Amino acid sequence: MAIVLIDTCVVTDLADPKSGWFEWSAGTLEKMDANNRFVINPIIYAECSIGYDTIEETEALIKTLDFEVWPLSRESLFLAGKIFLKYRRNKGSRLNVLPDFFIGAQAAVEGFKLMTRDKGRFASYFPTIELVMPH
Repeated sequence: MAIVLIDTCVVTDLADPKSGWFEWSAGTLEKMDANNRFVINPIIYAECSIGYDTIEETEALIKTLDFEVWPLSRESLFLAGKIFLKYRRNKGSRLNVLPDFFIGAQAAVEGFKLMTRDKGRFASYFPTIELVMPH
């Protein structure tokens, strides 16, 4: 059974049935459900928690979605730092991208698929990741 890391944008889609991406996100998960385990990491959890007032609300969302929260390995953390450094050396100017590098590094190190709508940095800096994206 393959493991699919679910990016923050997809979790927020699933949290809001009125989202323009809800149908794609829910439909894609449904198609993949039989052969995959769906996980998030602490970075994704933290980003998702911004939309809620309490930890109980955040926990309820994760439980409803039936996602597991997996830790980040030291290898993933190390790779995220190195890729962020490469990004900065390539004149990357956005300062808020480090969370994406933690997410991409975990998918790369652990061999996870990554379900996201944000192709840019993941495809550029983590070319070995199998991305699950809208076409």
